[in-house]
Amino acid sequence: METRRRFIVKGATLVAGAAATAAGPTVFTRHASAAGQLKILQWAHFVPAYDKWFDPWAKDWGAKRGVEVTVDHVGFADVVPRATAEVAAQAGHDIHMFLGLASAFEEHVIDLKDVVATLDKKYGKQVDLAYRSTYNPFTKKQFAVSDMWVPDPGNYHKEVWTKIGMPNGPVTYDDLVKAAPEIKKVAPQMQIPIGIGLSQDIDSNMAVRNILWCHGGSIQDKDSNVVLNSPETLAALEYAKKLYSVGMTQAVLSWNAASNNQAFNAQETAYILNSISAYRTAQDNKLPVLEHYFFTPALKGPKATLASEHVMSGYVVWKFSKNQDVAKEFLVALVDASKESMLASKLYNFPSFYGAAASESGQTGSRKAESGAAWIAQQCNKDPFGSAPPAKLALMAQALPWSKKLV
Repeated sequence: METRRRFIVKGATLVAGAAATAAGPTVFTRHASAAGQLKILQWAHFVPAYDKWFDPWAKDWGAKRGVEVTVDHVGFADVVPRATAEVAAQAGHDIHMFLGLASAFEEHVIDLKDVVATLDKKYGKQVDLAYRSTYNPFTKKQFAVSDMWVPDPGNYHKEVWTKIGMPNGPVTYDDLVKAAPEIKKVAPQMQIPIGIGLSQDIDSNMAVRNILWCHGGSIQDKDSNVVLNSPETLAALEYAKKLYSVGMTQAVLSWNAASNNQAFNAQETAYILNSISAYRTAQDNKLPVLEHYFFTPALKGPKATLASEHVMSGYVVWKFSKNQDVAKEFLVALVDASKESMLASKLYNFPSFYGAAASESGQTGSRKAESGAAWIAQQCNKDPFGSAPPAKLALMAQALPWSKKLV
């Protein structure tokens, strides 16, 4: 897949020139009004309310600068194929949004180091997940800019788990194995008690990597050596086989990215790994599962407690774009709007620059990031979109320490 290009990003430090660290869009050489138009390719968000905010916001941003902004949306599965086609044609959009796969196109995009330097100056450092997903320390290239990342908690059916004596849901991976037979007894209609996909879809990819990491394995080491062939990988495989035998059916071998959402919302499974998009769907459609919808942090394995981030934005500007400076200005403005973005996505999007969500003015650096983190926690602790209880999403504000980059 596109992410096979291996490079090591841990511990890398972004070095930007002094001229690039000036705040605001003035770091760019040409004012936006000179460009005339800006074309953006954007995914169709899993929370539709976000697109209803983004498109008018982007067009209004352009109108204030004499720039005609065009936004085109594609489904998640079409993001990479469209990028491949545009690179082949050397024509298309100016800005292309990826969800964690931008590194495969590094040679075709411009360096956005000056954009990140501007944002660092305004808001403090971005979260490490975003930094490691958009910067290549070997080539020293900032190939993308991330405005948001998404936590990937466990989603559990509280009524069913309460019936088997675990009202707070699973805590460890062993809990899933122990619970599966009991779930079948108390909820025989759930033919797939544990809804973790084992197919070629992205959610299955996340889940399998979680299991690998939590058993102490990895695909490569810090020096970019492939270390998949290991006792830890074998332990993870043995665990997955055991979990499949007691808690799943062959259906999970052919699931797509929506299957786990659909199974949980139909109350056909009692546990999935997913963002809150499925939960928001249940809210919007007033589904019967809603009152039973609760969340867990990353599960504890024999060696670690980790979960993949769900998705990570990575905006690139193509080398063939004729509007590179206005594109850079737009990316700064998008991060500037991080609070609006998080609310428009109904708390699905978490800012990559926490400082951009700060409530207090006049702060800089780490203090601004702390203020932003406090604002994020405030939203999660009292969901403005009507969770019952209001603090149902509180654990989301604590997701960063157990979230790992999906590569």
